[in-house]
Amino acid sequence: MAEARIDAETRTEFGKGAARRTRRAGKIPAVLYGHGTEPQHLSLPELEFKRVVREQGRNAVLTLNIGGTPQLALTKTVVSHPIRPYIEHVDLLVISRGEKVAVEVQIVVVGDAAPGTLVTQELNAIEVEADVSNIPEQIEVSVEGLTVGTQIQAADVPLPEGTTLRAEPEILVVNIVASPTEAQMEAEIDTEGAGVVEDAPETPAAPSES
Repeated sequence: MAEARIDAETRTEFGKGAARRTRRAGKIPAVLYGHGTEPQHLSLPELEFKRVVREQGRNAVLTLNIGGTPQLALTKTVVSHPIRPYIEHVDLLVISRGEKVAVEVQIVVVGDAAPGTLVTQELNAIEVEADVSNIPEQIEVSVEGLTVGTQIQAADVPLPEGTTLRAEPEILVVNIVASPTEAQMEAEIDTEGAGVVEDAPETPAAPSES
């Protein structure tokens, strides 16, 4: 994995108002912690950080320049606004060269299963342990030619050299099931439609006795 260099500034203001001012200035509020150090409140250049995450994925490795002092860091959490296109906050973990870290890596299913099958991906990311200088961006799981009833568990996922599994080995990752027939799909639609009950017309209220 490539390593990116970013200039980071120390933040002295905190709270929602300060965070908004940081974002208006084109920067992202961040916290750097780990290795027994005191948490550092930082601001990162938004455009540069977005580019790094776009290129490296969720486990981006950065060399932060904090007041002239370099610090290696791993991106742990990126909190994006649910509607607007900006990052609200970032958590960074202090790391050292040669260290192994636990990370979640995206799973990508490739290949075509046997005819008449349906591939269901049960797990989108898997927890592994890898060297900070060799964190995989994604892990491919092939379903080429697999038949109905085949299940791929975490223990079956091929990991890159130097990467070890931290997830439970029995966790289901991919399940190959029979593709539903046209008749089954139509029956399911009919069943769903039968469950819809139209509102009954209101019954006029009986005139009250005076």
